[in-house]
Amino acid sequence: MSNWAASPRSGSADEVINKTNKVSAQLKAIYKDNILPAEKRYRYDYFYESPFLTDVEFDAKPQVMLVGQYSVGKTSFIRYMLGRDFPGARIGPEPTTDRFTCLINGPEERTIPGNALSVHPDLPFRGLERFGVSFLSRFEGSQLPSSVLRSITLVDTPGILSGEKQRGVLVCRSGGSHLLLFDAHKLDISDELKATIDVLKGHEDKVRCILNKADQINRQQLMRVYGSLLWSLGKTINSPEVLRVYVGSFWHEPLQNLDNAELFESEESDLMRDLAILPRQSAVRKINELVKRIRKVKALAYIIGHLKSQMPAVMGKDKKQQKLISDMPNVFRQIMKKHNLAPDSIVGGLSVKSFAKVDGRVAQPSLVRVEEITPMFLFQLGRISSDADEYWALEESAERLKESFEALGPQGGFLSPQTAKEVLVKTGLQKEQLRQIWALSDIDRDGYFDHHEYVVAMFLCDAVMQKGRPIPAELPMSVIPPSKRPLLKERGGGFF
Repeated sequence: MSNWAASPRSGSADEVINKTNKVSAQLKAIYKDNILPAEKRYRYDYFYESPFLTDVEFDAKPQVMLVGQYSVGKTSFIRYMLGRDFPGARIGPEPTTDRFTCLINGPEERTIPGNALSVHPDLPFRGLERFGVSFLSRFEGSQLPSSVLRSITLVDTPGILSGEKQRGVLVCRSGGSHLLLFDAHKLDISDELKATIDVLKGHEDKVRCILNKADQINRQQLMRVYGSLLWSLGKTINSPEVLRVYVGSFWHEPLQNLDNAELFESEESDLMRDLAILPRQSAVRKINELVKRIRKVKALAYIIGHLKSQMPAVMGKDKKQQKLISDMPNVFRQIMKKHNLAPDSIVGGLSVKSFAKVDGRVAQPSLVRVEEITPMFLFQLGRISSDADEYWALEESAERLKESFEALGPQGGFLSPQTAKEVLVKTGLQKEQLRQIWALSDIDRDGYFDHHEYVVAMFLCDAVMQKGRPIPAELPMSVIPPSKRPLLKERGGGFF
């Protein structure tokens, strides 16, 4: 098993790792600059029960989780791949694995408690904290030096027994690829196992089925068992194509029946080749997962923006919120029709009054090129845009400052450069600060202040003087008057 990762096109393991790291670095930059601000603004972590991504999750190796009923050979399969025992391994005919064990590469052999793994800064298990202390007490890490674990992470799981539905759900929510193991003598798919498989809906491409212990039956029996398994899987997994099922006996003992020895050898070779390309495909898969996440953020932004726009400005907020919630199906249909969205977003739980309106600059389009892994393969990541959104954060300030603006004697709706300068100088701010505020406020760069630009300037002066905030490098989109957004250009020069 030491050569399991060899692949005709994969190159050396170090080359694959270096190429993957390059893509991960690009994705991290795009996520931090464009996607994460949108997720925070629209509470993505709340609605999708998914924590914000960290650097570790972009750098993480592909995970392979073994799932199946008890005594189908999951732990034996891992031992067979590694070619050795691992800390915490328990193998027996009865249910012996009573916890989730994550196998990671490391310089020394040791076991790591689940609570420690979930807070480790260099390991991608922070998301498991949401399953609670009871789960983490049955989760542990098994560290050992292994050439196999340099490229992938293996996860051993308890056998799925009747009456333990929650366990099956927890198995599949941790992400990664899944090896679904069946025993040649245990082909029945219990309700608990079916519930676990149902969680994988939409991720059928990550599932690989294995008919293990096939050497314990003869050729004629194997034909019938294989057909029966495909029939059961067809009823359980809603897929247009039949899942690929690998047949063999994956443990260190010699074959009990040599009738199908050549077949088992070919199947094992195909399976190991399939697993060996996982590290090479991980970069493309990370891009795919990020693109899917962007689509969800985009849908959530449109939904929250629509709900916020329906809320009254002053009175009757609670009543309007209840009306929106009770009529949510129609609300979704309106949003889906307007923005051509898929019906896969659900809003509930948070007060609609606390939602922020959708901002056209939350995420800008970006390009990622997966060089040397998928040549000439460009992915354009999505944007969140809302051209029809007329929300302005300074609308109330504009009403309040309208009288003071008129008192300055604007000519044709504009303050002269000299008048505008005198107003700013009276604030007592330093000349360099006033120069920055002028450059930001004179959005159309004509040297004059209209009412809206005057409001922006007063807002910036107040933020510096009263709240001690730094002057931003550029205005947030919510501060720019809607009428000025189409005219927005790169700012430069100024009066001061």
